[in-house]
Amino acid sequence: QLQLVESGGGLVQPGGSLRLSCKASGFFLDYYSIGWFRQAPGKEREGVACMTSVDDKTYLVDSVKGQSTISRDGGDNTVYLQMNSPKPKDADVYTCAANALEYCSPGVQGDEYDCWGEGTQIAVSS
Repeated sequence: QLQLVESGGGLVQPGGSLRLSCKASGFFLDYYSIGWFRQAPGKEREGVACMTSVDDKTYLVDSVKGQSTISRDGGDNTVYLQMNSPKPKDADVYTCAANALEYCSPGVQGDEYDCWGEGTQIAVSS
């Protein structure tokens, strides 16, 4: 019943940009902290960015600061991850997740998150 669906992935050229979307159904994302995660084949999942539920504070891991931003659109019940100039190292499966806490931390495994999407693939052409 509670569901997160990611979209916006695909092939992007170096120097380009894309925006990943995480749309919720069955609940309102405004009341949840949202995290974006990435995972490469054979690698463990790692957090990229998150946004708190109460005051929309945003946090990003150092590796994506200046490159990516996370934002929320309450009207669309959607959280976005804007990625500018992605590099081959950014070519992973990206998933979003929600938790009922009023805070979040980037770069974590995500054990505190309750609901997960299935992910969307990003590929970077060379």
